[in-house]
Order: sequence, then C-alpha cells, then structure tokens
Amino acid sequence: MKIKREVGFTLIEIMLVLVLLSLSAMAVIMSLPDNQDDQLEEEASRFYQLVQLLNEDALLNGMDYGIYFNQERQEYRFMQLMVDGWQPIEKSRFFTEVKLEESLEFDMTLGGSAWADDERLFEPGSLFDEEMFADVEKGKKPTPPQVMVLSSGEVTPFSFRLSPQGARGNLDDKSWLIRVEESGVIKLFAPGEERDEE
Repeated sequence: MKIKREVGFTLIEIMLVLVLLSLSAMAVIMSLPDNQDDQLEEEASRFYQLVQLLNEDALLNGMDYGIYFNQERQEYRFMQLMVDGWQPIEKSRFFTEVKLEESLEFDMTLGGSAWADDERLFEPGSLFDEEMFADVEKGKKPTPPQVMVLSSGEVTPFSFRLSPQGARGNLDDKSWLIRVEESGVIKLFAPGEERDEE
C-alpha cells in the first residue's frame, strides 16, 4: 500500500517568500525619488520648455518678450514689449506668472561677457534725476524684465539655478541649472551632471 504525500508549501517556504517580497518592495521604495526631487525636476523642466517656447514664439511672430525675476518673492513672470512699454503677458495658457513652492528656491544671474565688463565707456545711470519722477513712473509702468527674448533671435544670457530651500554646500549635486548662452542656445543640467563653464 502506497502512502499519499500531500502537495503544498511548508511554513518555512511561505515565510521565505514573504521575506523576499518585503525586501524587494523595500528596494523599490528606496529607489523612488524624493517628492522634493520630483518637484525640482518638474519646475526646471517647465521653465526650460517655456524659455524655448518663448524664443520660438518671438522668432515666428516677430514679438519682443522678456522675463522678470523677483528673487525676494521667488516668482517670475513673462512680459511683452508693447507700444506703451513692457507689460505682463495676459490671457496666455503657457506664459503665466509662476511662484515657486516654499520648499524650492531659485537664483538668477545674468551672464555673458557684455554683462561682466567692468571697463565700460560710461558709468551706469541716467542724465537726469530719476528719483524726482520715481513716484509718477511707479504708478504707470511695471518693472521691466531683466532678461529679453527678442524677435531678432537675441536672448539675454543668464543662468537660472533651481534648488531645495536652504540648500548649502556644493549646489551642483542638488540643483537643476538652466543656462542660456549669448548664442541663444538653451541648456538644461540635472543635479550632478557635468556643467561646462561659460
């Protein structure tokens, strides 16, 4: 007479499978990027694409645009040169005013040799007393943009660094960088990616 052997898994085999599943789940969770890293990448990618789109729009439609950065309030807005001066772009799906989340911060610096030249022929300033008309001018016109994207294809060279709030040390490993060169080339650098010097 043959003894029938029951088919099934032992308790040790089931526990071993559960341990392996939990370890693999932990590995997957640990490899997922941090929520803040996702925000950084999303904001950097959005700004990079908007600058490219603004540049293309300026060339195709013959319009002059600008970007005004307010580093104190951590926001930027897109502007258009109208007959009565620089005005914020209104009624646009893409070029809206952007305020960063509190967990992120940006730093914008103008670049290029023309902006770094200390041996200018003239001192910056005006021939008349601007302070006399400051109150009148403030009521009329918005602050002009620091960066200009012109219909001629020229773009003010600048760097836009996006990093976590209060980040210290080597920011190249923590921040995204968008660099616009004098030639109009727009580059996006991820954290840790080698960044060629201007």
